[in-house]
Amino acid sequence: MRVLVTRPEEDAATLLGALAARGIEAISTPLLTIAYVDAPPLDLAGVQALLLTSANGARAFVRNNSARDIKVLAVGDATARTARELGFSDISSAGGDVDDLAGMAVQLLNPADGALLHPAGSKVAGDLAGLLAEKGFSYRREAMYSARTETELPAAARDGLAVGEIDGVLIYSPRTGDTFKRLVEAGELASSLRRVRAFCLSANVANAVADLPWAEILTAAQPEQTALLALFDET
Repeated sequence: MRVLVTRPEEDAATLLGALAARGIEAISTPLLTIAYVDAPPLDLAGVQALLLTSANGARAFVRNNSARDIKVLAVGDATARTARELGFSDISSAGGDVDDLAGMAVQLLNPADGALLHPAGSKVAGDLAGLLAEKGFSYRREAMYSARTETELPAAARDGLAVGEIDGVLIYSPRTGDTFKRLVEAGELASSLRRVRAFCLSANVANAVADLPWAEILTAAQPEQTALLALFDET
């Protein structure tokens, strides 16, 4: 089985290894490139916790600030694992999406103890600010990186699809899904997907590519890499 991995290179390493362990040939064809913002160190006065909605948010924060003793609330296990590898120790994982992250913040934190800082990209999904404001939390988002979308499919993806050598495509975010759809249609490759399965991290990701003529769209039971990999074990 040969699949395309559309994640940014920084996020793809463990996934490529997990697929190889399953005997799956994975081709890294990132559709997003991460660019970090250079700025003075963030002021953490009055901040009780970091909210991390991606591994890139964790990486962006550590590029900017040396603090590692601050409490971290991560959207999922992969983001929590990245935070731990980067030196944070007080980490809680919501194991889900932005709604789950907001719910965990409400359970674990007190609005009176300080603000919640969200190191984020220039574009964000969900309404984390609104969900937390409803519960009386002070929320502060800092745009610390941006994700640039590719203007054409990487050659390995384009050529593999054109000759029918691709069996699956792994898609991790709605924005990546939108980008893949746009580039496939621009390259007149949509018909090549009739024998290809889409492996999507969540229902929102699946919706982003639902209009393409896939052989099948498979969605992870939870928006976590382990659940996405479970789709291969079940297929």
